[in-house]
Order: sequence, then C-alpha cells, then structure tokens
Amino acid sequence: MIHNIRRGDTLSALAQKYGTSVSALAKANNIQNPNLIIAGKKLTIPDGFDRPGQRPATAPPGMPGSSASGRPGSTPSTTQAGPVAGPTAPAGSGVTVDQLKKIMPNLSDAKAREYLPHINNAMAEAGITTKNQKAAFLAQLAHESGQLRYMEEIASGSAYEGRRDLGNTQPGDGTRFKGRGPIQLTGRNNYRAAGQALGIDLENNPRRAADPDVGFRTAAWFWKSRGLNSLAESGNFREVTRRINGGYNGLSDRQQYYNRALSVL
Repeated sequence: MIHNIRRGDTLSALAQKYGTSVSALAKANNIQNPNLIIAGKKLTIPDGFDRPGQRPATAPPGMPGSSASGRPGSTPSTTQAGPVAGPTAPAGSGVTVDQLKKIMPNLSDAKAREYLPHINNAMAEAGITTKNQKAAFLAQLAHESGQLRYMEEIASGSAYEGRRDLGNTQPGDGTRFKGRGPIQLTGRNNYRAAGQALGIDLENNPRRAADPDVGFRTAAWFWKSRGLNSLAESGNFREVTRRINGGYNGLSDRQQYYNRALSVL
C-alpha cells in the first residue's frame, strides 16, 4: 500500500491510521529521521504483519510452530504450547489498567486488561520497580509495538538473512528469527539466550515470542540483560533508546510516551 504524504502528516499519526508502528514505517521506507517526512513523497505501508491471535494455523516452510529452552547445548525444559508463567508480581507493584491506558491512550480496555498481568509479572521478573524504570520500559514498549497493538515485526525478516552478528547462520533464519514481542526480539542468538534464561525453547519455537505470556518476558529479559535499569533510573532515556534501537529512530515519539508515563506513575 502507498500513502501520498500530505502537509501535516506525521509518522506517528500514519502508524495509528494504518495499524502499524513508527519504527516499522521508518524501516520500510529507509527513513533516518522519523520526525521529518516530506509532503508530496510516497510512503510504503508495510503489510503482512502478524497480529496476535491472527497468525496462520500452520507456520510457513522452515518456521517452527509454537511452544516452549535453549542456549547452545541446553536441553529444553518444556515443550507445551500453553502459557508459560513467570514470577507473579507482588501485590501493590507494577502498574494499573488506568495508568497503562493513560500512557497508551489508543490501547483498548480489553487489551489492557489482557496484557496487564503479563506486563507486571515481566517487570517484577526483571526488577523494573521504580517510577523511572517503569516509565522508560513502558515508553519503549509503547513505541516499538504501536501501543501494544502488534507483537511481531511487519517486515518479512529477510533483511536479517545471513546476519552472522545475530547468529543467523542457517538458511531461513532471517524470517524464522524476525522481530517478535513488544521490543522485537531478533536473531537466533537472542532467541537462544532468551529461551535459556526463561526456560522456553524459543530457538525451536520462535513464534512463541509473539505470544503475550512470553513476549513481555522476552522484552523484560532483553531490558535486564542490557543493563537498562540503571540507565533508566539515572534518567538517561536517550542511551536506553540507543541500546534498544541501535540508534535514535523515533526518539521524539519515545520521549512523548516517557514524559506521559512519568506524569502518570
């Protein structure tokens, strides 16, 4: 789909209109500065995004189905396809449905209630407990997932094919280990590491990372493994963004969510 950019258009507004995310639009159109788009230009709207609960009943060729551990040499601890529970968030911790909806105003009440236990448990598991930490974490989730609208990258993942730095050494790894979860876990190495840490066989069942009971845990695992709690606590939101994004794509949009979260929490 092609959108003709008009005066007053923003990537954030267009992402909401077409049901995608700012980062996905920027990636699909090779936009270096998401805050600068030019009227009269054509914008490619990515398609093929797998929405939670609407993925094909059978996986594409070479793509495992869904289920449950793994770093090199590890033995899967579980293979069931049902929810995988992390630690339960202590009473009084985390965020409320009302707070979550104020931070992400386009999030439906039903989806907020569905996702909230998974978010709070994931934050508890990763030690995301202070106001600054929660605000930064939720702001990054909001931007990366289009306000928790999507749990899988729009693009096919073919751009990651052959990326040895991501551990994608086998044919089809780019698509197989495309971005999933609210922070878009990407690459065989990350799926393997997250899988072992969480006790879920994500290397053999990568599509599980798009399910909310696993996706929020992989996001929290990534956050903790990159040492983002200390950066968030010190207020260094810019560096948090760089470690998640690899650069500063969508920084203004992320900052808006962050400021809103700080005022709400």
